Parts: sequence; C-alpha cells; structure tokens
Amino acid sequence: MTRDGILEAAAQMFSEKGFHASSMQDIAQSVDLQKASLYYHFSSKQEILLAVLDRALDMLIDNMQQVLDQPSPPEEKLRRAMTVYLETMLANRELAAVLLLEHRSLDPELKSRHIPRRDRFERLWRDLIQEGLDSGIFCCMDPALSARGLLGVMNWTITWYRPDGVLLPETIAEQLSNLFLYGLVTRPEALK
Repeated sequence: MTRDGILEAAAQMFSEKGFHASSMQDIAQSVDLQKASLYYHFSSKQEILLAVLDRALDMLIDNMQQVLDQPSPPEEKLRRAMTVYLETMLANRELAAVLLLEHRSLDPELKSRHIPRRDRFERLWRDLIQEGLDSGIFCCMDPALSARGLLGVMNWTITWYRPDGVLLPETIAEQLSNLFLYGLVTRPEALK
C-alpha cells in the first residue's frame, strides 16, 4: 500500500465518519494493512489528517496558480478560478470535506504547520481581487473580506451539490461569478 492510497482511504473515512470517530485501526483495515504497518507510514492519526489537508491545499494552490499565471484580465481570471475551484472540490468531495470541516480537529502544533499553507491559498484569492481593484475593474473596500466571502459561498457548495442534480459545477461557477461580479441589483440607481 502506498502513502497516497492511505491518504485517499483516510480522506474517505474522515469524510464519512468524521475524524474523531475514525481510528487508526479503521484506516488500516480499509487499506488491508495491519495497524502496526500503518505506523510505518504515519506516526499518528493527526499526522494523517495533516497530510490529507496538505494534499488538498497543494492541489487547490497548483490549480489556482495555473489560472493566475494566464495573461487574462482579472474578471476572466476570477471566473476561471471559481470554475476550477468548484470543479476540483466537487470532483474530490471527500478530500474537500475533510479540508473544510476537519481542519479544526488538528492539534495546536500541527495546526500551526497547516495555517501558513491555508493562508497562502487565501492570499491567492485576495491578490486576484486586489489585481482587479488596482486595474479599476473591481470595487470593494476590503479584498481579504471579499476573498473570504467568495470562498465561503463556494465552500458551502459541498454540502448541497448533487452529482446527479441539474447543475453542473461550471454552471454553478458561472452563476456565482456573475453574482460576485455584478451583484443582485440590475441598476445601481434602484438602490436609492
């Protein structure tokens, strides 16, 4: 059994049962290993959780960086980044669920190792919004708050999205990007 296989099985288990309800024995059994053999790869369940979180963030950061490296206007980058993010999350729902719901289960020492990677991911979104502000295309008072709001809306998708439903990830991304780029108001003067 490979380390990647163990992480995939652990992500599925943590997503289904929750981190605290999953044991090292459960993980070992799911990959046909003896519990002692699992300890050859990971020293603890906490270390497995951190590795799962790192794996998820690394994938998301790599995908986001590819979008940001394209020579496109900020609004196109935002649309593409939202599409790539939602497609990645919804194609890897177990991994996404662990990233979004189980990070609080990390012990303080491991949490301090996780936070810089999480902050780097958020910073990519904040920098994209700042790029739009600097170019005069976007308008918001706080790019960090806007980035967190945008991520919050997209993150919640894993709780209601159904693969057999009528909405495809790219359709959801298009509707959410329109909402963020244009808002709900058809004419600004309607608010006066």
